[in-house]
Amino acid sequence: MKKSVLTRYRVMAYVTGVLLVLLTLGVIGKYVLDLDGADGFTRIVGIAHGWLYVLYLVFAFDLGSKAKWPVGKQLWVLLAGTIPTAAFFVERRISHELQAKVAEDAPAAAKA
Repeated sequence: MKKSVLTRYRVMAYVTGVLLVLLTLGVIGKYVLDLDGADGFTRIVGIAHGWLYVLYLVFAFDLGSKAKWPVGKQLWVLLAGTIPTAAFFVERRISHELQAKVAEDAPAAAKA
């Protein structure tokens, strides 16, 4: 497996996670704190999160298919982008798990 596949997933996991945390804060500001401007903020961040979550799904599915994960693990990683802060923890665990696989698949010349 190429390192770029893992890197794409990691970037999208962080982007999706940050946007979901911002969206959660915006919803709290809009409905709980009744803040002015929270409506527009929530709308923009919600749209951005929605579109970028689709990219996250594509990259996570690509990573899972190349890593040959079982269906349950694949679903667990795909759903991590829908739970605030879960994407950060799942990304860290998956990255540690796959670092060795990426390193062993690297060509011998690149290791030197």
